[in-house]
Amino acid sequence: MGSLGFFSTLFISLALLFYSLGVWAERIVKYLKTWHVVVFWIGFTFDVTGTFLMHLMADGPFNLLESHTLTGQIALWLMLAHASWATIVIWKNKQALRLKFHRYSLFVWLIWLIPYFGGMAMAMAMK
Repeated sequence: MGSLGFFSTLFISLALLFYSLGVWAERIVKYLKTWHVVVFWIGFTFDVTGTFLMHLMADGPFNLLESHTLTGQIALWLMLAHASWATIVIWKNKQALRLKFHRYSLFVWLIWLIPYFGGMAMAMAMK
C-alpha cells in the first residue's frame, strides 16, 4: 500500500470513528449537543478528505453508476445534510428539535456504513 492508500484509509477510518462517536453519543442521550455537531463536521471532513485521496488512486474516469461510487456519494450528501441540519437545530436552540434529531442520525450512519464496508471488501478482494 502506497502513501495515498495509507492516508486515504486513515482518513476514512477517522471519519468512521468521529461520525460514530457523534451519532451514538447523541443517540444515547437523545438530545443534540453542540459537541455532537462539531464531531459530525469533523467526521464529514475526514470522509471528504479520504474520499478525495481514494479518487486520486482510482483507475479510469469517475463513474457515478458504479455501486461503490454511487453509495459513497449518497452517503456523503446525507452526511452533509445531516451536519448542516444539526448546525441549524443548534443555532435555533429549540428543545423539541434537539430532542427529536437523533431519529435521523442513525439512518444516515447506517447508510454511510454501506460504502465503508463495501470499500473494505473491495480492497480485500484486490489483494
